[in-house]
Amino acid sequence: MNHLESSFSGKNALWRYAIMLIALFTATNTIGGIPLLIAMGLKSAADPGVIGQLAENPNDLTVLGLDPNLYLFTLLFPFLIGFITFVLLIKPLNNRSLLTIINGTGRFRWNRFFISALVWVVISAIYLFAFLKIDPANFVLNNRSVTLIPLILISVLFIPFQAAFEELLFRGYLMQGFAVVLRNRWFPLIITSVLFALMHIMNPEVKEFGFLAMMPQYLLFGLIFGIITILDDGIEAAMGAHAANNAFLCILVTNEASALQTPALYQQLKIDPWIDFLTMLIMGILVIFILKMIFKWKNFSVLLKKVEKPGPAAQMP
Repeated sequence: MNHLESSFSGKNALWRYAIMLIALFTATNTIGGIPLLIAMGLKSAADPGVIGQLAENPNDLTVLGLDPNLYLFTLLFPFLIGFITFVLLIKPLNNRSLLTIINGTGRFRWNRFFISALVWVVISAIYLFAFLKIDPANFVLNNRSVTLIPLILISVLFIPFQAAFEELLFRGYLMQGFAVVLRNRWFPLIITSVLFALMHIMNPEVKEFGFLAMMPQYLLFGLIFGIITILDDGIEAAMGAHAANNAFLCILVTNEASALQTPALYQQLKIDPWIDFLTMLIMGILVIFILKMIFKWKNFSVLLKKVEKPGPAAQMP
């Protein structure tokens, strides 16, 4: 085992994690917000009333009248900044390389990333096709124009950075940090899944459908990606599945309450959060068992295995 054990080689004092989190929050909300601030400045110069509209509802950025693809870019850009910030700080703050956060082996397993992404896309496509057949009235063809091309390009180029940032932070950095303290796998899995869910508390889906309806979905996402991480002893497969899920939704199907508003191919008219939860549960189980066969993972008892400090090296302050 390498992934969770590799964190013992670095510096793990609590204040180091606090500084990292503060730095990531600051960078994503300042530098990461520059494209959106430019758009707001240009729009308010032409229409000063926009400032009042944004003050009334800060989460409604449709008043800026941005091209949907440009709007998507402004939403994804902070994650790119977060990714870069994390890469720059992990060595000076925790005395660790990026690869130790990924799996502890010293190399990125690209096959894990792409196979996991492919499996997720195939199962998602099957589910979308099934729902289109079962309930065709709930879907409308939303976009057949050339705007799909830049949408695909933006999704393929930038969504992997969004997924990579979130996986590095939750299933990498924080899961390893909790494992150093707790010396097990299952509790860091639960804690990071809860934190992952709470990170999405400001998403428009929560406002539309309610906290209790949406938090189980986000928590389930975190658990699926966390289980994949522990079974595969690294975050590449979780990163691939995460990127594939978000890109699939951006390109192929959207809805009015989606956090990532895009000119997708289809628009879903009515959303039932609990049907979505059940669908995600079935999808997650299928993906985990398919990847288990492909990657020849051992049994699930590894989830209960203790995290042992490797070698005699003491944890650095």
